[in-house]
Amino acid sequence: MNAIEIRNLSKSFRGLHAVDGLNMTVPVGSIYGFIGENGSGKSTTEKLICGHLVPSGGSIRLFGKSYKDAGVRVRVGALIENTGCFPNSSVWDNLMMQAINLGITNRQEEIDKVLKIVRMEDSARMKFKKCSLGMKQRIGIAMALLGDPALLILDEPINGLDTDGMRIMREILVDITENYGCTVLISSHILGELEKIATHYGIIRQGKMVQELSAKEMEGRCRSYTSLKTGDMQAAERVLRARYADVRREEGFLRVYDVEDTEGIVGHLLQNGHAVSEIQKNRIGLEEYYIELMSGRGA
Repeated sequence: MNAIEIRNLSKSFRGLHAVDGLNMTVPVGSIYGFIGENGSGKSTTEKLICGHLVPSGGSIRLFGKSYKDAGVRVRVGALIENTGCFPNSSVWDNLMMQAINLGITNRQEEIDKVLKIVRMEDSARMKFKKCSLGMKQRIGIAMALLGDPALLILDEPINGLDTDGMRIMREILVDITENYGCTVLISSHILGELEKIATHYGIIRQGKMVQELSAKEMEGRCRSYTSLKTGDMQAAERVLRARYADVRREEGFLRVYDVEDTEGIVGHLLQNGHAVSEIQKNRIGLEEYYIELMSGRGA
Protein backbone atom coordinates (compact mmCIF):
# COMPACT_ATOMS: atom_id res chain seq x y z
CA MET A 1 0.00 0.00 0.00
CA ASN A 2 1.10 3.57 -0.66
CA ALA A 3 0.73 6.40 1.82
CA ILE A 4 -0.08 8.86 -0.99
CA GLU A 5 -1.37 8.22 -4.51
CA ILE A 6 -2.07 11.27 -6.66
CA ARG A 7 -3.38 11.01 -10.20
CA ASN A 8 -3.80 13.87 -12.70
CA LEU A 9 -4.06 16.45 -9.92
CA SER A 10 -4.57 20.05 -10.94
CA LYS A 11 -5.12 23.35 -9.20
CA SER A 12 -5.68 26.68 -10.92
CA PHE A 13 -5.68 30.20 -9.53
CA ARG A 14 -7.31 32.77 -11.84
CA GLY A 15 -6.70 30.56 -14.84
CA LEU A 16 -3.05 29.81 -14.03
CA HIS A 17 -2.03 26.24 -13.21
CA ALA A 18 -0.12 25.93 -9.93
CA VAL A 19 -0.44 22.14 -10.20
CA ASP A 20 -0.94 20.68 -13.66
CA GLY A 21 -1.78 16.99 -14.18
CA LEU A 22 0.47 15.86 -11.32
CA ASN A 23 1.04 12.15 -10.64
CA MET A 24 2.75 11.19 -7.40
CA THR A 25 3.30 8.01 -5.36
CA VAL A 26 4.69 7.98 -1.82
CA PRO A 27 5.34 4.48 -0.39
CA VAL A 28 4.40 3.69 3.20
CA GLY A 29 7.37 4.07 5.56
CA SER A 30 9.38 6.27 3.21
CA ILE A 31 11.02 9.65 3.64
CA TYR A 32 9.95 11.25 0.37
CA GLY A 33 11.99 14.27 -0.70
CA PHE A 34 9.78 16.65 -2.68
CA ILE A 35 12.06 18.82 -4.83
CA GLY A 36 11.46 21.80 -7.08
CA GLU A 37 12.28 25.46 -7.55
CA ASN A 38 10.21 28.23 -5.97
CA GLY A 39 6.80 28.39 -7.61
CA SER A 40 6.99 24.83 -8.92
CA GLY A 41 3.86 23.76 -7.02
CA LYS A 42 5.31 21.95 -3.98
CA SER A 43 3.48 23.90 -1.27
CA THR A 44 0.24 23.93 -3.27
CA THR A 45 0.43 20.15 -3.62
CA GLU A 46 1.03 19.74 0.10
CA LYS A 47 -1.92 21.98 0.91
CA LEU A 48 -4.11 19.97 -1.46
CA ILE A 49 -3.10 16.73 0.27
CA CYS A 50 -3.90 18.26 3.66
CA GLY A 51 -7.28 19.50 2.47
CA HIS A 52 -6.36 23.17 2.86
CA LEU A 53 -7.17 23.74 -0.82
CA VAL A 54 -9.78 22.19 -3.11
CA PRO A 55 -8.40 20.57 -6.30
CA SER A 56 -9.54 21.76 -9.72
CA GLY A 57 -9.28 18.17 -10.93
CA GLY A 58 -7.72 14.77 -10.35
CA SER A 59 -7.66 12.48 -7.31
CA ILE A 60 -5.80 12.15 -4.01
CA ARG A 61 -5.78 8.88 -2.08
CA LEU A 62 -4.18 8.37 1.32
CA PHE A 63 -3.57 4.82 2.50
CA GLY A 64 -5.91 3.56 -0.20
CA LYS A 65 -8.82 5.86 0.65
CA SER A 66 -10.01 9.28 -0.50
CA TYR A 67 -8.18 12.11 1.22
CA LYS A 68 -11.62 13.41 2.28
CA ASP A 69 -12.30 10.29 4.38
CA ALA A 70 -12.60 11.33 8.05
CA GLY A 71 -10.75 8.23 9.21
CA VAL A 72 -7.82 9.09 6.96
CA ARG A 73 -7.74 12.79 7.78
CA VAL A 74 -6.94 12.10 11.45
CA ARG A 75 -3.89 10.10 10.36
CA VAL A 76 -2.23 13.15 8.75
CA GLY A 77 -0.02 15.65 10.58
CA ALA A 78 1.45 18.71 8.86
CA LEU A 79 3.79 21.64 9.32
CA ILE A 80 3.26 24.06 6.45
CA GLU A 81 4.52 27.68 6.50
CA ASN A 82 4.58 28.23 10.30
CA THR A 83 3.84 26.56 13.62
CA GLY A 84 0.91 28.81 14.60
CA CYS A 85 2.07 29.03 18.22
CA PHE A 86 1.32 31.76 20.75
CA PRO A 87 4.63 33.59 21.39
CA ASN A 88 4.04 34.41 25.06
CA SER A 89 2.91 30.89 25.96
CA SER A 90 5.29 28.09 26.88
CA VAL A 91 6.12 25.19 24.61
CA TRP A 92 4.06 22.94 26.89
CA ASP A 93 1.03 25.24 26.90
CA ASN A 94 1.09 25.54 23.10
CA LEU A 95 1.16 21.77 22.77
CA MET A 96 -1.62 21.42 25.35
CA MET A 97 -3.85 23.85 23.44
CA GLN A 98 -3.27 21.89 20.24
CA ALA A 99 -3.98 18.59 22.02
CA ILE A 100 -7.26 19.98 23.35
CA ASN A 101 -8.14 21.28 19.89
CA LEU A 102 -7.54 17.78 18.46
CA GLY A 103 -9.67 16.15 21.14
CA ILE A 104 -6.83 14.01 22.47
CA THR A 105 -7.79 12.35 25.76
CA ASN A 106 -4.39 11.24 27.12
CA ARG A 107 -2.97 14.71 26.56
CA GLN A 108 -0.11 14.72 29.07
CA GLU A 109 1.16 11.35 27.87
CA GLU A 110 1.00 12.46 24.24
CA ILE A 111 2.80 15.74 24.93
CA ASP A 112 5.56 13.96 26.86
CA LYS A 113 5.98 11.53 23.96
CA VAL A 114 6.25 14.14 21.19
CA LEU A 115 8.58 16.33 23.26
CA LYS A 116 10.88 13.34 23.66
CA ILE A 117 10.77 12.60 19.93
CA VAL A 118 11.85 16.15 19.03
CA ARG A 119 14.48 16.40 21.83
CA MET A 120 12.61 19.18 23.66
CA GLU A 121 11.90 17.61 27.07
CA ASP A 122 14.12 20.11 28.88
CA SER A 123 12.59 23.15 27.15
CA ALA A 124 8.91 22.47 27.80
CA ARG A 125 8.47 25.49 30.09
CA MET A 126 10.33 27.94 27.85
CA LYS A 127 8.24 30.64 26.20
CA PHE A 128 7.88 30.05 22.48
CA LYS A 129 9.20 33.51 21.57
CA LYS A 130 12.50 32.73 23.31
CA CYS A 131 13.11 29.56 21.33
CA SER A 132 15.66 29.47 18.51
CA LEU A 133 14.58 28.86 14.92
CA GLY A 134 15.63 25.22 15.14
CA MET A 135 13.65 24.77 18.35
CA LYS A 136 10.58 26.41 16.79
CA GLN A 137 10.78 24.05 13.83
CA ARG A 138 10.97 21.08 16.20
CA ILE A 139 8.01 22.40 18.18
CA GLY A 140 6.06 22.59 14.92
CA ILE A 141 6.91 18.96 14.23
CA ALA A 142 5.88 18.03 17.78
CA MET A 143 2.50 19.69 17.21
CA ALA A 144 2.11 17.82 13.91
CA LEU A 145 2.93 14.54 15.69
CA LEU A 146 0.17 14.92 18.29
CA GLY A 147 -2.43 12.23 17.77
CA ASP A 148 0.12 9.74 16.41
CA PRO A 149 -0.24 10.43 12.65
CA ALA A 150 0.75 7.83 10.05
CA LEU A 151 1.71 10.53 7.53
CA LEU A 152 3.69 13.68 8.28
CA ILE A 153 3.88 16.51 5.73
CA LEU A 154 6.67 19.04 6.24
CA ASP A 155 7.24 22.14 4.13
CA GLU A 156 10.87 23.35 4.26
CA PRO A 157 11.55 22.33 7.91
CA ILE A 158 15.36 22.60 7.64
CA ASN A 159 15.66 25.93 5.82
CA GLY A 160 17.53 28.52 7.86
CA LEU A 161 18.93 26.03 10.38
CA ASP A 162 22.59 25.89 11.36
CA THR A 163 24.67 22.73 10.96
CA ASP A 164 23.77 21.34 14.38
CA GLY A 165 20.09 22.17 13.89
CA MET A 166 20.04 20.29 10.59
CA ARG A 167 21.77 17.29 12.17
CA ILE A 168 19.17 17.13 14.95
CA MET A 169 16.35 17.46 12.41
CA ARG A 170 17.78 14.60 10.35
CA GLU A 171 17.96 12.38 13.41
CA ILE A 172 14.37 13.22 14.35
CA LEU A 173 12.97 12.44 10.90
CA VAL A 174 14.79 9.11 10.67
CA ASP A 175 13.61 8.26 14.19
CA ILE A 176 10.00 9.08 13.26
CA THR A 177 10.04 6.67 10.31
CA GLU A 178 12.12 3.86 11.79
CA ASN A 179 10.74 3.76 15.32
CA TYR A 180 7.27 5.25 15.08
CA GLY A 181 6.16 3.91 11.70
CA CYS A 182 5.41 7.31 10.20
CA THR A 183 5.73 8.17 6.49
CA VAL A 184 7.32 11.58 5.88
CA LEU A 185 6.79 13.88 2.90
CA ILE A 186 9.37 16.67 3.12
CA SER A 187 10.14 19.54 0.77
CA SER A 188 13.46 21.35 0.94
CA HIS A 189 15.87 23.41 -1.14
CA ILE A 190 18.84 22.06 0.85
CA LEU A 191 19.39 19.01 -1.31
CA GLY A 192 22.65 17.95 0.32
CA GLU A 193 20.83 17.46 3.62
CA LEU A 194 17.82 15.84 2.00
CA GLU A 195 20.11 13.34 0.28
CA LYS A 196 21.29 12.05 3.67
CA ILE A 197 17.85 10.85 4.77
CA ALA A 198 15.44 10.51 1.83
CA THR A 199 14.49 7.04 0.58
CA HIS A 200 12.49 8.36 -2.39
CA TYR A 201 12.34 11.55 -4.45
CA GLY A 202 9.79 13.41 -6.50
CA ILE A 203 11.04 16.23 -8.74
CA ILE A 204 8.41 18.77 -9.76
CA ARG A 205 8.57 21.60 -12.29
CA GLN A 206 5.83 24.04 -13.30
CA GLY A 207 3.23 21.94 -11.51
CA LYS A 208 4.17 18.68 -13.27
CA MET A 209 6.07 15.70 -11.94
CA VAL A 210 9.32 15.48 -13.90
CA GLN A 211 10.61 12.32 -12.26
CA GLU A 212 10.01 9.99 -9.32
CA LEU A 213 12.68 7.55 -8.20
CA SER A 214 14.07 5.80 -5.14
CA ALA A 215 17.36 6.79 -3.54
CA LYS A 216 18.88 3.56 -4.90
CA GLU A 217 17.67 4.36 -8.40
CA MET A 218 19.08 7.87 -8.16
CA GLU A 219 22.44 6.53 -7.00
CA GLY A 220 22.51 4.21 -9.99
CA ARG A 221 21.76 7.07 -12.39
CA CYS A 222 24.23 9.53 -10.89
CA ARG A 223 27.28 9.75 -13.12
CA SER A 224 30.80 9.19 -11.85
CA TYR A 225 33.64 11.53 -12.78
CA THR A 226 37.34 12.11 -12.24
CA SER A 227 38.39 15.60 -11.08
CA LEU A 228 41.93 16.73 -11.70
CA LYS A 229 44.26 19.71 -11.87
CA THR A 230 47.34 20.33 -14.01
CA GLY A 231 49.77 23.20 -14.52
CA ASP A 232 48.10 24.26 -17.77
CA MET A 233 44.39 23.56 -17.41
CA GLN A 234 43.42 24.99 -20.81
CA ALA A 235 45.91 22.88 -22.76
CA ALA A 236 45.10 19.78 -20.69
CA GLU A 237 41.41 20.28 -21.42
CA ARG A 238 42.12 20.23 -25.18
CA VAL A 239 44.11 17.01 -24.81
CA LEU A 240 41.34 15.32 -22.82
CA ARG A 241 38.57 16.49 -25.14
CA ALA A 242 40.36 14.88 -28.07
CA ARG A 243 40.04 11.48 -26.40
CA TYR A 244 37.04 11.54 -24.02
CA ALA A 245 33.40 12.32 -24.80
CA ASP A 246 32.47 14.48 -21.81
CA VAL A 247 35.12 16.78 -20.36
CA ARG A 248 34.20 19.95 -18.47
CA ARG A 249 35.95 22.62 -16.47
CA GLU A 250 33.91 23.03 -13.27
CA GLU A 251 34.66 24.43 -9.80
CA GLY A 252 38.35 24.89 -10.59
CA PHE A 253 38.85 21.30 -11.79
CA LEU A 254 38.80 19.45 -15.06
CA ARG A 255 36.13 16.76 -14.87
CA VAL A 256 36.12 13.66 -17.05
CA TYR A 257 32.71 11.97 -16.86
CA ASP A 258 31.82 8.27 -17.11
CA VAL A 259 35.37 6.98 -17.39
CA GLU A 260 36.43 4.41 -14.78
CA ASP A 261 40.07 4.16 -15.91
CA THR A 262 41.65 6.92 -13.81
CA GLU A 263 45.15 5.63 -14.49
CA GLY A 264 44.44 5.83 -18.20
CA ILE A 265 43.45 9.49 -17.90
CA VAL A 266 46.63 10.32 -15.98
CA GLY A 267 48.79 8.34 -18.41
CA HIS A 268 47.23 10.05 -21.44
CA LEU A 269 47.97 13.47 -19.95
CA LEU A 270 51.58 12.50 -19.11
CA GLN A 271 52.14 11.25 -22.64
CA ASN A 272 51.08 14.69 -23.84
CA GLY A 273 53.32 16.60 -21.41
CA HIS A 274 50.85 17.36 -18.60
CA ALA A 275 51.61 16.24 -15.05
CA VAL A 276 48.58 15.87 -12.76
CA SER A 277 48.97 17.75 -9.47
CA GLU A 278 45.66 16.74 -7.90
CA ILE A 279 43.13 14.02 -8.71
CA GLN A 280 40.04 12.48 -7.11
CA LYS A 281 37.22 10.14 -8.04
CA ASN A 282 33.66 11.34 -7.36
CA ARG A 283 30.02 10.72 -8.14
CA ILE A 284 27.51 13.53 -8.63
CA GLY A 285 25.10 14.00 -5.73
CA LEU A 286 21.42 14.90 -5.57
CA GLU A 287 21.99 18.62 -6.15
CA GLU A 288 24.04 18.10 -9.30
CA TYR A 289 21.65 15.39 -10.51
CA TYR A 290 18.77 17.82 -10.07
CA ILE A 291 20.58 20.61 -11.91
CA GLU A 292 21.46 18.29 -14.81
CA LEU A 293 17.90 17.00 -15.00
CA MET A 294 16.46 20.53 -15.06
CA SER A 295 18.97 21.59 -17.72
CA GLY A 296 18.01 18.66 -19.93
CA ARG A 297 21.35 16.84 -19.55
CA GLY A 298 20.14 14.34 -16.95
CA ALA A 299 18.35 11.03 -17.35
